[in-house]
Amino acid sequence: MSSTAPDTSAVTFADLGLPEPILAALKDVGYETPSPIQAATIPPLLEGHDLVGQAQTGTGKTAAFALPILAKIDVARKEPQALVLAPTRELAIQVAEASARYATHLPGFHVLPIYGGQSYVPQLASLKRGAHVVVGTPGRIIDHLERGTLKLGSLAHMVLDEADEMLRMGFIDDVESILQKTPPGRQVALFSATMPQAIRRIAQNHLRQPVEITIKSKTSTATNVQQRYWMVSGLHKLDALTRILEVETFDGMIIFARTKLATEELAEKLAARGFATAALNGDILQAQRERTVQRLKDGQLDIVVATDVAARGLDVERVSHVVNYDIPTDTESYVHRIGRTGRAGRSGHAILFVTPRERHLLRAIERATRQPIEAMQLPTTEDVNDRRIARFMERITESREREGLEQFQNLIERYEQEHDVPAIEIAAALARMVQGDKPLLLRPGAETTAALRSESAPGRGREREETFGPRAKPAKAFEREPFVPREPKPARAKPRGLTELADAAIGELEARVQTSRLEKTRPAFEPDQPGPGAAAPRRKKPAAGEMAFETYRVEVGRDQGVEVRNLVGAIANEAGLDNYHIGSIDIRGDHSFVDLPAGMPKDVFRTLQKVWVLGHQLKLSLVGEGGAPRPATHAKPRPGDTHRPTLRAPVRASERKAAAPKRKPVKR
Repeated sequence: MSSTAPDTSAVTFADLGLPEPILAALKDVGYETPSPIQAATIPPLLEGHDLVGQAQTGTGKTAAFALPILAKIDVARKEPQALVLAPTRELAIQVAEASARYATHLPGFHVLPIYGGQSYVPQLASLKRGAHVVVGTPGRIIDHLERGTLKLGSLAHMVLDEADEMLRMGFIDDVESILQKTPPGRQVALFSATMPQAIRRIAQNHLRQPVEITIKSKTSTATNVQQRYWMVSGLHKLDALTRILEVETFDGMIIFARTKLATEELAEKLAARGFATAALNGDILQAQRERTVQRLKDGQLDIVVATDVAARGLDVERVSHVVNYDIPTDTESYVHRIGRTGRAGRSGHAILFVTPRERHLLRAIERATRQPIEAMQLPTTEDVNDRRIARFMERITESREREGLEQFQNLIERYEQEHDVPAIEIAAALARMVQGDKPLLLRPGAETTAALRSESAPGRGREREETFGPRAKPAKAFEREPFVPREPKPARAKPRGLTELADAAIGELEARVQTSRLEKTRPAFEPDQPGPGAAAPRRKKPAAGEMAFETYRVEVGRDQGVEVRNLVGAIANEAGLDNYHIGSIDIRGDHSFVDLPAGMPKDVFRTLQKVWVLGHQLKLSLVGEGGAPRPATHAKPRPGDTHRPTLRAPVRASERKAAAPKRKPVKR
């Protein structure tokens, strides 16, 4: 049984058969008409059918399954009657919070989110007290099942939310294990944005004659999200981002980077430039993650730099902007990213950074979303200076409106009389004291010719350098340059009195002293004081003889559907490598061989061992451990990989000579 979404233009929640307590809660939160996925799925779920729902993120899937479950919950029974599996902790928390909001008129109802990274103590206490609905991540659910602390004997409803994401993250075996531990008569609802074969197999094996609902949106992204891109050319990416942050009017912002390390480095650099910023990635402890999200909600943070996984399920109302600092390599990730803004009818803004070599990804995103993404102009020096002046004047105005200025007015009058100096000069001196030695305005003509260089001009090989910084020695591909903080920009803080402004000036001076000390250790190839218009330092690909390779085996291959681009993307993203630092890739049946730079650090090796590709872990291992490093050959591209250039690795002349077969002398 399958269907597409019906016409819901005239349907209300009351027409769907929901009980009065649920309708009252919906009225409290301001929901009047159901979304297409809600109108299509709530009736069959209320009737007891199993269901497969395919819809993009941000379409209202949570209410689509939570409302019919709540309608059937018996609050008198203090035991789990519904289980929802979610791929991430953030999504589990979001589903639990939404369920509690919809159940405000169900006295005694209790929903419990359980996930890794949180202490078992509160989870065990809540389970013992009795939870009607449990929402959790697969790993922690299995832990409780094996401990015997979560009992599913009375389970009547089960939901797999974002099943394709659980597949991508490698949880699909855990999901199947949990399904096998549920009672045979339970109702199952499976929701997924895409339907790969592995997800369809789960539906065939564990769902009984499910109703299939497919929501075909006119576009894959919200029409109330303004999408723009900037072609990275000439300017440093970080400097370009800084200009955008200074000129754009935003409330909260999420900036997406590809790797965990990149989120931490970028957050640190933005904080050094005066922006209230924090990183959010999988390595951060759960308690700290929850504090970071709460600070963003409360307005104590303006910017969060996150990875895709860490931001899943993150729904913060004040997020007005999403910046794709690193372009995603698949369109689905892009849709998920910009879905963090423009939710529930709010307007939003999405900005995408694109290098010339990533044009094909931009075109793929436009095709998938069926929306054009307009080019944006980088703010000029004049734009930045106008915004800085306006912000400085706003601080003066807001400070004047605060109480307690009388004593400062008396001091100014006294100074004016004793030194015979006009008040305007005193005010200018105080402003200079707050600003310190750092110029308030950018110098005229800060846009250099490099900033205006066309994408086809020489020097296009620097785009990745602008993302990850220059590499002094290509042979040591895994080394990263130490972060050197730049001078902090004025923080977007609340207005302060003159005493506080003076204290701020002292604090900024101390920061500059610290920066000055660090400047002494700045690498010789990095500009002493790169301004917003400074051109990126040139870099070259490793010359012949500069790099040796070792061969590694990974436990994924053709049988798992792996292609060259999958391995390159996973390894490059986690290790932060340029494509020319990855040598030969030889894909076999159930495994593959990859040539990587010799001397891989242990922490990078351990990270790559745990990387997942298409639902399978790499389990990286060194081939012929103890042998000498060998130069890499290069593999021919397989069908389906034609969009990616063949990877070539340099070979030392001495190694070519050693590898050549020896000829026997010819007797004459």
